[in-house]
Order: sequence, then structure tokens, then C-alpha cells
Amino acid sequence: MSRPTESAGEMTLEQKRELLASMLKKQRESRTFPLSFAQHRLWLLNQLEPDSPLYNVSHALRLKGSLDVAALERSFQEIWRRHEVLRATFDMVDGDPVQRFGSDTPFVIQKEELSHLAEDEREDALSQLIREEAQRPYDLTRGPLLRVKLWRLGSDDHLLLVSMHHIVSDGWSVGVLARELSALYAAYVSGLSSLLAELPVQYADFAAWQREYLRGPLLDSQLAYWRRQLAGAPAELELPTDRPRAVVAMHRGARHHFRLPVELAEGLRRVGREEGATLFMTLLAGWQALLSRYSGQQDISVGTPVAGRTRVETEQLIGFFVNTLVLRADLSGEPSFRELLGRVREVCLGAYAHQEVPFERLVEELRPERSLSRTPLFQVMFALQNTPGEGWALEGLETRAMESGGGTAKFDLMLAMAETREGELAGSIEYNTDLYEAGTVARLAQGFEELLRAAAADPDASVANLPVMSEAERDRLLYLWNRTEEEYPASLCLHELFEQQAALAP
Repeated sequence: MSRPTESAGEMTLEQKRELLASMLKKQRESRTFPLSFAQHRLWLLNQLEPDSPLYNVSHALRLKGSLDVAALERSFQEIWRRHEVLRATFDMVDGDPVQRFGSDTPFVIQKEELSHLAEDEREDALSQLIREEAQRPYDLTRGPLLRVKLWRLGSDDHLLLVSMHHIVSDGWSVGVLARELSALYAAYVSGLSSLLAELPVQYADFAAWQREYLRGPLLDSQLAYWRRQLAGAPAELELPTDRPRAVVAMHRGARHHFRLPVELAEGLRRVGREEGATLFMTLLAGWQALLSRYSGQQDISVGTPVAGRTRVETEQLIGFFVNTLVLRADLSGEPSFRELLGRVREVCLGAYAHQEVPFERLVEELRPERSLSRTPLFQVMFALQNTPGEGWALEGLETRAMESGGGTAKFDLMLAMAETREGELAGSIEYNTDLYEAGTVARLAQGFEELLRAAAADPDASVANLPVMSEAERDRLLYLWNRTEEEYPASLCLHELFEQQAALAP
């Protein structure tokens, strides 16, 4: 892109960018603040479905040991004070949504006693309570948008559920909250004060800055890239489904978990290093190759989340910063896996260089055909979890994360991968249960592993020839299920055999 000419005395585009980038600071001239672009989209969705649990974010922790409940509550109270976005409520002023921040509302942990129940009865009740609490809707006009529930199961056994609405948090935010909770609890149980430094800015400052920063030539240059990149992209990924797509998506979901062994993970890293590609790019290439094989399409668009924290001031904030990028893969010309990985690498690098355009603004600009049955621009996601570790650790307690999913799915399919301490790759596929059966998704995960295994062994093989079925599944499909030969009386004519069958099953 050519640099625009500037007359003498005027700032260049780069100078203007640097000036605006320096403007992220505390702004307290008003009692109301604008929403960030991402918040605005969730606010609109909430107006359409105010009771939907789709954007509830919950984490459940089993705590074993002597819990200091007062120190735990004090820790959450300090986090509540530090991060004003957790105290946000949303209102309309002159036709526009705004956010306000309460300061005098004390934060209280909701507590419930379950120790009186028998152990088996208690565990069943607990699972149900977690699901119900995780799906309980939020009122954005009243709050609170942070909820903490503590169930006492015994003298040294508790279950802690931390829930937030996505409009004030994201995956990175959960890590921030977990680390601050660990530090504060350790200080308070030792009789010390908080050692956390005050935050230089708040999320509302970022939202106001983003509105000022992303406009004019800066926004135009980024949008121009995405218009070129997504021109002519298919509106829908035509994957086969177990059931027809409903007119209105209900977003009911479930998850399938799987693991890729250490040797396969190492093989994928090796292939990536040879092509100057990250593990994210290598796994994405495999995922898009698999989607191409299942759909029969050679133009595959997949969404992926990025942290959206391009300023150092935002790294320690709780808030909704995450953005979504659309990564489009070209599988035409029967490329090898190595060639496909090179194409995916270039697409990723271009997207990262233009990641500041909010997805909501991109949809507004491109104006794809909208449908209540599917998301615009893509219907399948991929993510490699590499945000700072959540660090759910409390002084003197054994902590164990528990499943707290609310049974929802934002997209048709979302593949999330994460590197484990053992060197394996842990994966989960969140899927829309109105479209897919559990067995179908399990086979999809198996096909993903088979394709990656073959690609790691021979990256120069054509993507179109990489296997997506195991030997056992291939034998079952091609041979076992096709052994349909049957003995029949050869002395009878075909119409006589037909008459006999008609008599047996009229």
C-alpha cells in the first residue's frame, strides 16, 4: 500500500497513528462511557435474546483443604474494586448504549450448604447446580456481571463457581482474575495487605480510545485489506450434517474431548519449523484440509480468536478485548500439505498485520447475507490456547478444575487445541447438537488425527490423498458393512423371489 502524500506541516499517517496510540490513558470527564466495538455487538445480541446463556463464562473449582472463606471473599472484593468493568451496567442515553460503573455496591459471595446430603446424592445435586448456575441469565441493566457461588460440601471440601458475562471478560481475563485471586488470597490468609499495583487504566479507557483510534485513514487501510482478502469467499461451509439446519439456530451444544500423542505433536512441530510456521498454523492447515475433504470445497474460511491486547497497558485488565479473524485457505490445484501450510502461513501473517479491525466492523463493512441459522463469514472456529495460564491456585488448598460448560455452542463446530505439560496436544470440539450426533464428531476428531499423522510422516503428499479414516474404520466401511451376500434358491425366478418377500413383509 502506497503512503499517502501529506502537505507541509501536516502529520503523516504514521505520525498520526503514533499520536493516537499514545492517547490510551485514564479518562474521567464523564459518568458514562461508550462501549467497545465487541461490547456493542454482544449488547445488540442481548437485546435480541436477553435470557440466552450463550455468552456466560463459568469456571468451577473443587477446593480440598482448610478454606478461609473470609479471605476468599475479601479477595474477590478487591478484584471487584480494582476492575471497574466488573461493576458495569448498560443503559441507553440519547439512543446509544453506554456503560456505567457502580462504586458503592459491596461484592458478596453466594454461599450454600450441601454437607448434610449423602455423598452420592451430594455429587449428583452438585452437577445439576453447576449447570443451572452456569446457564442463569444476566441482566445487563442491573448487574452484577461477576457472580461467585461457594458450595460447602464438608469441613475441608468446597466447590467454587466463578461466572462472568462475556461482555466484561474473555479468556485472557480469566487468567488475570485467577492470578490476582491467588496473590490476594495468599496475602490475606497471611495477614498481609494487597501487594498488587494499581491499574494505570481501566477497560472504559480502552473502549473510548478504540473508538478514537479506529477511524479515518487508519481504519480505511485495514478494511481495504479485508475487502481484498475476503472478496468472493463462500457464504457457507457446506459440511454434511446429521440433521437439517433449522431456520433459527438454537445454539444447543456439547463437547468431544481427545488427545494427540507426544510423537505426533513433535512431528507437527518439526514440519512447522521446516516451513517457518508456528504450531497454530500447522494445526490450522490440517483442520482446513479436513474441512475441505468433508465439504468438497476448496475455499475454506475459518474463524479464530486473537487476544486483541495490542497495548501493554491492557495486559493486566479484565475486559472483553478478544477479536475474531477470518482465515481463508485456498486448497485449489491439489497442493501438498507442505504447500498448503505455506499458503496458510501467508494468510495468517497478513491477518495478524491487520487484526485491529473489530469483527463487528468487518461484518458491517462487507455486508454478507445475514441469516438467523448461521454466523456470518464463517461457521467453524479454530483456536490454539496460548493465553497466560489460568493459575487457579489458592494457598494451602488443593484445587482441581471441573467441567462447568453450559451446554451451548456459538458455532457449528469449534476446535480448541492446547499444549499439555507432557507434550501432548489436548483437543476439544464444541459442536451444535441440533446439527451433529456425538458419534459423528468423534469420527471427525479421529479423522483429524489420521490426517495429521499422515501429513507429519509425508508433508509432500497431496492433501487430497491424505487419509481421514483409520485402517479399522476403512475396513468396516468398505468390507464389513458391504458383506451383504445372501444364499437364495437359484431355481426360482426373480419375480418369484419378489413375491415371496412381499408375502413375508406385506
